[in-house]
Amino acid sequence: MTAADDDAARRSRLIGIKLRALVADHLSADVGDVREFAPGAALLHDDAAWVYLDDRPGQRLGASLAWALRAGARSLDVIAAADTGVLARRAGEFAFPISVWHADERSLLAAIPEPFEPTLEVPAHHLELRQLIADGGADPIVEHGVLVGEVRGLEVCRVVDDPATGVTRLEVGVGAHDREAFQMLHGDVPAVESLARVVDIVAEVRSPGAPQHPLNRLGAERLIRWQVEQRPELVGAAEVRPAEPPVARTNLKDPTPCVGTGTTSAGERLVVVCASGVDLEVVPYAADARLAAERAVEPGSTGGSRLVLAMPARDRLPLTDELAGLLTQPAEFVAVG
Repeated sequence: MTAADDDAARRSRLIGIKLRALVADHLSADVGDVREFAPGAALLHDDAAWVYLDDRPGQRLGASLAWALRAGARSLDVIAAADTGVLARRAGEFAFPISVWHADERSLLAAIPEPFEPTLEVPAHHLELRQLIADGGADPIVEHGVLVGEVRGLEVCRVVDDPATGVTRLEVGVGAHDREAFQMLHGDVPAVESLARVVDIVAEVRSPGAPQHPLNRLGAERLIRWQVEQRPELVGAAEVRPAEPPVARTNLKDPTPCVGTGTTSAGERLVVVCASGVDLEVVPYAADARLAAERAVEPGSTGGSRLVLAMPARDRLPLTDELAGLLTQPAEFVAVG
């Protein structure tokens, strides 16, 4: 066992002790033994599952709910020291009884659902480069106030303000390090020309039947969204367009579901969440995405849009279906990718 394994085992034990103490104090009762739960610790007491989330708590509601179901629990109590507002908001989309608690030293405080962040407007001087992105062959996409260019779902450029000079420019490349390197090597090449070169390379690599390559493994969920945009009938829609996710993604490397919105031929609103890889959080994320899309159209809205989860058939587990069946509003799955 390595030193890192020792540290992880020690932290797991400490989290288990903390969970047991918090629940015992909160209930003023003796509680059961802590059980194994990878993102933190869990225990079962009187048919209630109690889970303490340690690592990335805002992305662990699905795993917590899955543990509760496997343990035969009739309710779930989630404890965390961060992201409890997001957890509480997502918990409200389930018919299964879920309570979220914020750990404040030895006390548990009921978490309040966090409202969605206000829509960030793209600065006007950034929007001036939108046509340049299109002229280079990329699709202009806006998410949380940032204008980027994508090729079949992969970000290949981004509009930025130079932190030293304040000059606005279009940086070409996949990810921050790639953009920096590209700028150093090709800084004197007109942006539209350099972008067009990258677009041609990425489009070829992300074509059907192309051999495995780092550029077609990145953002696989966004490639699925691009496919759905091109063929909206795959999800029963007349049109699908990119939409902002409920929370901003932190980087290009980690797989994160993405969102599209559209309408059916009958005019019904549609929210499509695209995912790739086995991920228990996809159902809470999708429910959150539907709520965000509805609130963007009609503040205070509580439902109405059809929710479709588009993912490869191999990534859809029976447990994923079980989690979707617990939503207060239905969701459906479509095999894409």
